[in-house]
Amino acid sequence: MQVTHRLELFPEHSVTILLFNRVGNAAALRKKAMEGAIEGALINPAMIVDPFQILVAANKAVHLHKIGKMKTKSLYAEIIFSLSPNNNISDAFKKFGISDSDTAVLIVLVVDREKPVNLEDIASQVEGQQVSLDELPQLTDTAKVKKMYKITPQEEKMNTLLDSIVCRMSTKDVL
Repeated sequence: MQVTHRLELFPEHSVTILLFNRVGNAAALRKKAMEGAIEGALINPAMIVDPFQILVAANKAVHLHKIGKMKTKSLYAEIIFSLSPNNNISDAFKKFGISDSDTAVLIVLVVDREKPVNLEDIASQVEGQQVSLDELPQLTDTAKVKKMYKITPQEEKMNTLLDSIVCRMSTKDVL
């Protein structure tokens, strides 16, 4: 059900992504995440078009964590912030983090080889159904994503939506 990828630039780290639907306790999960009781980034799947988008954000967050240049207080907050096309941290949490009324959630974990994570423990805290990541496209709000990343119809003809999103995520610190 979950998907795990090793980060090529940081082989001691891997990223595990779990997708849940029909979630009934988003408010409680959000509160636990804010308190640090859940070791993971809780992301609104409506804003994610492909798992690669998450991997790019996680890779960037791990890199910034390693060099001590994070703009947020934790690695998981940095993943959520890295998804955003702009430099407004609170806006990133509103758009990409989960809200109290969400019924679907993506949980992203960065696992260090030295410090394993208990996936069953994290999954058991979610009152919902874990589903395959293949169901992500049904949960994505493409119109909202295009608006957030300011994707033009002309750009869509030349690139995939994912390419345009990754480009904006990667260059937000430069522009």
